[in-house]
Parts: sequence; C-alpha cells; structure tokens
Amino acid sequence: MNAQTEYLLQTGPAGLLEVAIDRPEGASLGAAVLAHPHPLHGGTLTNKVVQTLARACVLAGWTAVRFNFRGVGRSEGAYDEGRGELADLLSVVEAQAPQGALCLAGFSFGAFVTSHAVAALHPRREMHRVVLVGTAASRFEVASVPAELHLRTLVIHGERDDTVPLSAAMDWARPQSLPVLVVPGGGHFFHGQLPLLRELVLRHLHA
Repeated sequence: MNAQTEYLLQTGPAGLLEVAIDRPEGASLGAAVLAHPHPLHGGTLTNKVVQTLARACVLAGWTAVRFNFRGVGRSEGAYDEGRGELADLLSVVEAQAPQGALCLAGFSFGAFVTSHAVAALHPRREMHRVVLVGTAASRFEVASVPAELHLRTLVIHGERDDTVPLSAAMDWARPQSLPVLVVPGGGHFFHGQLPLLRELVLRHLHA
C-alpha cells in the first residue's frame, strides 16, 4: 500500500502464505485482517477495494493485515472453493492477531470467507468490528452474522453491482434483519467512489 508496508511469508495450512502489514502512526488499537476477491478471477491483496479498506483501518488506528489466499501471488497451494481459504484466513488471524482487539473485513469472495471466519471465531473471540463489502451472496453460501454482532457489522453494497446483484445481498440480509448500506450508482468495484467507501468504513471503525 505504501513504502512502509511490511511483507512476510507465514506458515499456512497448505504451505506459505504471503502477508502484507500496514501499521498506524502511534499505538495500534488492534488488528484488522482483510480478505481479497476470488482467486480465480484476479483477486489479490493489492485489489483496490482491499487497499481502500486497509487505508481506512490504518487511518482509524488499526494495524491492517492483508494476505493472499492459497495459490495467489507468493502463497502456496491451490484454490479450494472457500474451504481452504477459510483455513488460510483463520491461520493469519492466529499468527498475526492472536490476541487483542480484532476486526475482520472482506470484499466479494473475501466477504463470503470472512462471514464464515466470523461464525467460527465468534464463540471464542470478541469481534470488535466486521466489514463486508460486495458480499458474494449470489455465488456462495454466505454465513449469517450473529445477532449480537449486528451493531458492530457494516455491510456495504453498490446499487448497480453487476457481479453480485443488490437483490442477492438483500435476500441474504433480510432473514437476519441485518442492515445493508447501499451506495447509489455504485458498481462492484466502486470505480470513482473509493474515497466514499473509505470514509464509510472509517466512520464505522470510529463509531
């Protein structure tokens, strides 16, 4: 994301995982682990939406931890339809954010994986913030957000998302009565609206 980004390789369930860490100025409030879009469709930790999420986290005083899922960039292994990717995410949390305040965030396929990480971690780990952007509800079985985390969860979707229709996100959110923040005219990648996306996430992290 910038010259201060720290890159490292950590051990993951299917081999080494490539990790990028950005730290805030001063003391960190906690760690935010961010998941990128679909590995088979060009998703990487350098995705612009993921970088925007990382910037928001750093500006809010969090350490932003991005990583490449298995088979992407320098991460070893091969695409595993979400199962292995969930294991990757959980291993990054264990290695890079074993204690302290935790935020989980994901974009598109990454939001799908993040939803299952929240479900897996919630019984044993406090989740301070959850951010799900362009949640891939039309393509994957996205996990429900625990009711007690609804006020800590920000779901953002573009009105004109042609990759994951807004209707699919609403169909997922409706049974949970989980609010969805809709960006008028927004597409899946929020072209021209990344500053707005950053501010919305920043506001949620500050709340």
